Amino acid sequence: MFRAVASIAVLTAVAALGATEASAQSRTRTGVLTCNVAGGVGLILGSQKATSCVFDPRRGPNERYTGVIRKFGLDIGATQRGVIRWAVLSEGNLAPGSLAGSYVGATAEATVGAGLGANVLVGGNNRTVALQPLSVSGQTGLNFALGVGDLELRPGR
Repeated sequence: MFRAVASIAVLTAVAALGATEASAQSRTRTGVLTCNVAGGVGLILGSQKATSCVFDPRRGPNERYTGVIRKFGLDIGATQRGVIRWAVLSEGNLAPGSLAGSYVGATAEATVGAGLGANVLVGGNNRTVALQPLSVSGQTGLNFALGVGDLELRPGR
């Protein structure tokens, strides 16, 4: 049963990645955003977890952000904290603090023991930034999520 659910989650994530790839072709990779995501419980119709992120731009010093990642849709189970890394794509160079803002997109995740998931998000300054997943690591638990993801980033300290 879990293999079928995990397969559906992975196929949905791959489809979502393909759709975002097409819309991101005019963007170039400007760095990597690494977020530590708090553990939590899926409340069937959604979840909300705190994040602490570091943006490592191709040029310039690292930037810190704090925020929250929410999932709307089917979200059942519980996970320990984890790490998500996104490739940051933009239509030009990003000024310091440019990642602050709201991002939205497709999300799919399946976790039994170690987790597998994807969160493809677009937003930031005038929706000119795309976050494409590079990896999910350190997440453990028992969880299945499928729906819309929302990431809110604020400048950190």
